[in-house]
Amino acid sequence: MNSQLAALDQAQTTAIDLGIKFGPKLLAAGLIFLAGYFAAVWLARLAEGMLVKLELDVTLRTLLVRLVRALVFLLFVVMALQNLGVELLPLIAGLGVAGAGLALAMQGVLSNLAAGLTIVFTRPFKVGEFISIAGEEGQVETISLFSTRLIHADYSHVVIPNRHIAGEILHNYGRIRQLQAHVGVAYGTDLNRALAIVDAILAAMPGVLREPAPLVQVGALADSSVDISVRPWVSVDDFPTAAGEINKAILEAFRAENIAIPFPQREVRLLGQVSAE
Repeated sequence: MNSQLAALDQAQTTAIDLGIKFGPKLLAAGLIFLAGYFAAVWLARLAEGMLVKLELDVTLRTLLVRLVRALVFLLFVVMALQNLGVELLPLIAGLGVAGAGLALAMQGVLSNLAAGLTIVFTRPFKVGEFISIAGEEGQVETISLFSTRLIHADYSHVVIPNRHIAGEILHNYGRIRQLQAHVGVAYGTDLNRALAIVDAILAAMPGVLREPAPLVQVGALADSSVDISVRPWVSVDDFPTAAGEINKAILEAFRAENIAIPFPQREVRLLGQVSAE
């Protein structure tokens, strides 16, 4: 019993000695961690405000803000470890060896990360633009460091790893697209009048952009009709529905103005037919 009490007293004495020796350092390290957290948040908000004024792309702005927050907090972590007396050189060496092994195991992820950084800093496209790449097309919804997310007109999503984007041929439509429609009229139609009607329809439609100006012209002389090419510009959001609205408006206007839209016609002749006796 006396030996157990002696051991308990010794443990208590040791704990008190350790608390006196390391307590202030642990308290100081905790305060440094806490100060680092608030400093990182404050400086990140300050950096974000400055970057917003510079009108940087949202993806690049988010990356820089996170980088500022991480670097500031890492600086305070190093200060806290130094206060505790931790030897940083062996720790850094160990992290370097572990990082090399991790890099070999995550080559695909790191290639996506490198491609993502390339996209963020070169900015070949932005969020909201319509692009076509790697056999897919759609409006850019998000750009992350590892993948790019596109949204289709049917509201389905396509996630493309960034390594399949960097270095590929990219078709960037931007935020507007050009419709390519046509309508046929009879050869006896007053073409100037038909073209003026189409121009008036496009001018009255709210979804059609005034700049760039719509292109309305005689596109082709077909077998049964004169084809009028109608190529207005619309925003990416209005593109899926604009063609149907324009075609409907042209059809109704031509009917009201008695402008004929001819059906395909074929003339069949029978040669060498023997008459029945």
